[in-house]
This record gives sequence, C-alpha cells and structure tokens, in this order.
Amino acid sequence: MIHFHSDQVDMPTLPFITVKGWMQRVIASHGKREGMIHVIFCSDERILAINVSFLQHDYYTDIITFDTGAGETISGDVYISLDTVASNAHLLSIPTEKELLRVIIHGILHLCGYPDKQPDEAAAMRLHEDNALAMYL
Repeated sequence: MIHFHSDQVDMPTLPFITVKGWMQRVIASHGKREGMIHVIFCSDERILAINVSFLQHDYYTDIITFDTGAGETISGDVYISLDTVASNAHLLSIPTEKELLRVIIHGILHLCGYPDKQPDEAAAMRLHEDNALAMYL
C-alpha cells in the first residue's frame, strides 16, 4: 500500500489517486511488488534533522529514502522536502509539480534497488526517472 503524509507542512496539490496508480505501474515495470510505502512531505528543517540524525550529513536535500523492503517486495519511507523541491523547480524553470513527481519517483526507484552515488549510477537513475515520467505525462 502506498500512503501519503504531511509532516508539519500543507499537503501538496496533486491528483493522489493518479500518482499512486502511476507509482504502482512503475514499480511493476521494474519487476517489483508493492509493499508498505510511506511518502512523507516535510520542510527543509525536518529533512535536515533527519539527514543529520540518521545519515550524519549536515546539509539540506530534496529526498531521503529509508528502504525496509525484502526480496522483490519494496517497502520504505520516502521523506521529501517541499521547500527544496520548490527551490529546485524555480532554479530549473519547471513547474513545481513536475519536479515533485520526479523526486517522488526517484524515491521509488531507490526502493526498487537503483543507487545514484556514482556518476554512471546517477545517469542511469536519471534515465529511469525520465522513463517513469513519460509513463505519467
């Protein structure tokens, strides 16, 4: 099951039923099964606190994904900073909703097992994101 939550921020305006169906299609297209997935929208301050506490990184980020899945079933918590998503969308001159969809699916792709630490992994992740966005748009 996919659940959307807000942590001390307003929920973004998204067609959540459509987004959930899209996420399920992307998960299936990668040969995975949907487990318990929580997408939590939060502020920069909250994601910084999570980043420092759990990853020992003292900087803001748009997303932090905690993978709790096993085998082919993906589960986990995906924290998304709406502040950073909005800032990045502004810098990229794209609609905030499009950037938010990219970040949501980025978290799902991490749960599917795709890393992005190395340059070649990041390039592959971007390709997977683009393919997933094409399934939505």
